Amino acid sequence: MQKRKLGNSGLEIAPLAFGGNVFGWTANEATSFELLDAFVAAGGNLIDTADVYSRWAPGNTGGESETIIGNWLKRGGSRSGDKREKVVIATKVGLEIGPDRKGLSKAHILRSAEESLKRLQTDYIDLYQSHAEDNTTPLEETLEAYAQLIRQGKVRAIGASNYSAEQLRKAIELGAQRGYPGYQSLQPQYNLYNRAEFENELEPLCLEMNIGVINYYPLASGFLTGKYRSDADLGKSARGQGVKKYLDERGFRILRALDEVAQSHRSTPAKVALAWLMARPSITAPIASATNLAQLSELIEATRLKLDNGSIETLNRASA
Repeated sequence: MQKRKLGNSGLEIAPLAFGGNVFGWTANEATSFELLDAFVAAGGNLIDTADVYSRWAPGNTGGESETIIGNWLKRGGSRSGDKREKVVIATKVGLEIGPDRKGLSKAHILRSAEESLKRLQTDYIDLYQSHAEDNTTPLEETLEAYAQLIRQGKVRAIGASNYSAEQLRKAIELGAQRGYPGYQSLQPQYNLYNRAEFENELEPLCLEMNIGVINYYPLASGFLTGKYRSDADLGKSARGQGVKKYLDERGFRILRALDEVAQSHRSTPAKVALAWLMARPSITAPIASATNLAQLSELIEATRLKLDNGSIETLNRASA
């Protein structure tokens, strides 16, 4: 996979990122090791996680995903060479991980960073991201915390997730004025179905300020794979109920266009949906998850699919 620069961070990443939200939830440690080995062997390098993954699963308390990644870095999977040097570890802070443990205060960020480093069994985080806006903490305080971590060599670059265009611009401009580090990436929800929120304001800002974009839910919780085409299909997986909102006239129109383009390219709807994202100039790498090697193989194959302009326009029209 040919690598792309992530904003002005100095980080170079492959055009597909692996979403670690499944580690310790729908993929146990052994399966996670297999998936990570295969992902890196295929040329992938960005592994995205968060301190809160996967707190929502029964019996979990948060940190399970980071712990599995840390175990993999130290002893799991392929032992050829230094795996830490081959991968870009991106994690997040800010969502609630326990009583009085949330937000972007300096104290919370510094404490959470140490905990993430310990779970990841590494000396540094390549990309440390604000998981969501925190309107109760001054931006200066948040950026000062990140500045301290960067000075200490514990973080290489910072990014934002789920930020509005207004808040993102404000943070970047403040950083430039005060000499704080700037957000180098944005992690928004973006896919063929969910387009407007990103394209209307965030995309122009990211292009203007050279902010890398690593979008999540690129397959709309699996809807864009074509797996869910009726209410009867919603029981096919744990994510089924989250797909119900896509089963409308526009959603079916998008699926028909995906089927048409997939057929013309002898491909699949999932690969086409990912290739559409990768062809967009603003997108650095979509973040996609897999729970088995067959799913991962399909995701990786999408990086080799180049859509012609006619196919892209067909998808644009259907999802407008």
